[in-house]
Amino acid sequence: MFKGRDGLIFRVGFRLLYCMAEWDYKLFWNETLNQIREEIGDEEFSRWFKLVEYLGAAEGEIALGVPSNFYRDQVKNRYQTRIEAALKLVVGRDIALLFKVAPPNRPVSSSAGGQTPGTEAKPPPQKVQPNLFPPDSSPPQPVKTKKPRHPHLREDYTFERYIIGENNNFAANAALAISRNPGTVYNPFLIYGGVGLGKTHLMQALGNYVHHHSELKIIYITTESFINEFIKAIRDKQTSAFKNKYRFADLLLIDDIQFLEKKWETQDELFHTFNALYDANKHIIFTCDRPASELKEISDRLRSRFERGLNVDLQPPNYETRFAILKSKLQGRNVDISDAVLDLIAQNVTTNVRDLEAALTKLTAYAGLLGKPVTLESARQQLKYVFVSSPEKQSSISIETILKTVAHYFRLTPNDLKSNKRTQKIAQPRQIAMYIAREITEFSTTEIGQQFEGRHYSTVMHACEKIENQCRSDPSLESAIQTIIAAMKDSR
Repeated sequence: MFKGRDGLIFRVGFRLLYCMAEWDYKLFWNETLNQIREEIGDEEFSRWFKLVEYLGAAEGEIALGVPSNFYRDQVKNRYQTRIEAALKLVVGRDIALLFKVAPPNRPVSSSAGGQTPGTEAKPPPQKVQPNLFPPDSSPPQPVKTKKPRHPHLREDYTFERYIIGENNNFAANAALAISRNPGTVYNPFLIYGGVGLGKTHLMQALGNYVHHHSELKIIYITTESFINEFIKAIRDKQTSAFKNKYRFADLLLIDDIQFLEKKWETQDELFHTFNALYDANKHIIFTCDRPASELKEISDRLRSRFERGLNVDLQPPNYETRFAILKSKLQGRNVDISDAVLDLIAQNVTTNVRDLEAALTKLTAYAGLLGKPVTLESARQQLKYVFVSSPEKQSSISIETILKTVAHYFRLTPNDLKSNKRTQKIAQPRQIAMYIAREITEFSTTEIGQQFEGRHYSTVMHACEKIENQCRSDPSLESAIQTIIAAMKDSR
């Protein structure tokens, strides 16, 4: 027997259990949850147990429904031992846990039973908490009209495509919690870390989730675009419209706030925008390449706003995460690359996700264009420059060097790339040079545009977006870009 929270004594025995319902552990499961809530607190309990559903039981085991594989793995890793220990205290014997991926409040067939014999399934409540991720398989559901994509968020930046490891586990879980309850938890939210670690992906995944599960007004913008838009609003005497646009957002996502340094008037505007949104319980999310405390040319009052909520960092992925990323990126590519080759890449490319993807793209281009299998030897040969590159060499590359190397590759001159000529022979190499400059240097699009005979920052942004889209559909272009980058590194 055991004593419940209200002092009641419950008898445990096979005969009593059989009379209630055959192998019905629901009563004991609820008491176990009460004990776990007391141990971990309401906030943590709500985050991880709100979507765990009791499905049924068989002799010595309980079936639990969870909304996704990720959710299942997190609950098992964090709490399975604690749950089983609490259940043993309550029931008086070991009880195994069987996790089933299923939408909340939907029955799932399992060896542990589902619906209690002799009872009818109850319809789910009208309001159901949305899944963190869509389940791998679920019962047939009515066809719903898909919501159009957000105009400023990338469709492929989703939680499902975000590989979680020790380097980003905390940040990913915080983003998941915010996506379910925008405006109520961890506000503001700042994600910081080096180039290519997934800051923008995580931010936009959060935005995409909220966009597809609510009617909230979401604004995503880079800091650079925010600055230029503010300058234009001042020039055109449209500051009221600018203020109304951003101060009436429900979720404001601003990327790369390090570019606010020395932009004092824009900082002042963002400070007031921040206060207006925060006071209205609207959520504000930022990314930065370093902790807010290390931003030197930022006003103290704005820096304090950045640090007010939750600040999380992204570290370079460890080996296991790098290998998982490569496996994920390989899906959908019509090429066979062995685990041995992926292991080679994961062992040698330790910087960030972007470099991992670039290495994989080069190998898929090699296999696709030459029709040859990717062996360990060919992988070592194709990626030899990638394996010996270093961040120090990369950071010291100038735009002038990029212009010379790109021009040489395409048999042009640097002046051709800077010129106003719009022929395809020159236009695409010019866009490639802009794209490379944006990817491997710390120059802003405005600064890059100045090196191309004073072109507007929007021209650089358009060029980068165009080349990025072309690389997805044309592996040979990505391979050419990596060859150019390798040539620059090798010449230093």
